[in-house]
Amino acid sequence: MSDLEFWTAASALWIAVAWAPYILDRMAVRGIMGAMANPSPDLAPQSAWAERAKAAHKVSVELFVAFAPLAGIAMMRLPVDTYAGTLAMFFFIGTIIHYVVYTLGIVVIRTLAFLLASLSTVALGLRVFGVI
Repeated sequence: MSDLEFWTAASALWIAVAWAPYILDRMAVRGIMGAMANPSPDLAPQSAWAERAKAAHKVSVELFVAFAPLAGIAMMRLPVDTYAGTLAMFFFIGTIIHYVVYTLGIVVIRTLAFLLASLSTVALGLRVFGVI
């Protein structure tokens, strides 16, 4: 397995499980049946950290929508390219840091982590096009 494949799979796996903390908070705040109910204004609001975690998860999904196809193309066109693997690692690190610091409410680092993941995606796209 190449570094690109590993870090892309790790990113996908992270995004697939990042919902768990805020759903567990929803169960703690609303109870199991309240967590499974449709959204309603009469339900208890979630904890502030859980709302931030949900927003961070949404951002991760949106970033991955752009990253994943580029990673797939790079896997086909550049199968032994270590630079693409490094960019995938930076994407993964950026999304993890973004989620954690967003959940904790740390604003400046959150933005820098988002930029790391975003710029990794842009650089991967430029690599696929042969620009860098």
